Parts: sequence; structure tokens; C-alpha cells
Amino acid sequence: MAVQIVIDHTGDTRHEFDASDIIAIEFAEARFEALVEAGYTAAARRSEGQSELLRAFDPSATETIFFPRLKGG
Repeated sequence: MAVQIVIDHTGDTRHEFDASDIIAIEFAEARFEALVEAGYTAAARRSEGQSELLRAFDPSATETIFFPRLKGG
């Protein structure tokens, strides 16, 4: 089971999907594209303490975290 974690002002929302299900992957890719378009930064956890910035959807990532754009005050 793969998960996309979206961080926002309310905390986080987790979207789990079956990485072997083509339809689920299509929905996950659409969510990825929508969040990046909205200004989120995506990173995949690769190992303990290691992550990789994602510029495109990676269906092999078991955990992708989306961080909102920083806003100055």
C-alpha cells in the first residue's frame, strides 16, 4: 500500500492507494499533479532520514509527502 500525505494548516491528510491497481495509480497521479499545480512541493521518502524532491509523479514511491508553499508575513 502506498500513501500520499498532504500537510496543510489543519494537520495532514493521508490518501492510501494500491500501487498495483492501474485506476488507483491514475487517481494518485492526478492528485499529485493538482497539488503541485496548487503550489505544493512533493518529496518521496526513500529510507530512514532520506528523501528525494519529486518533480514528476513516481508510482514506485511508497510514501510521498506534500508540503505547502511557505508564505511570508
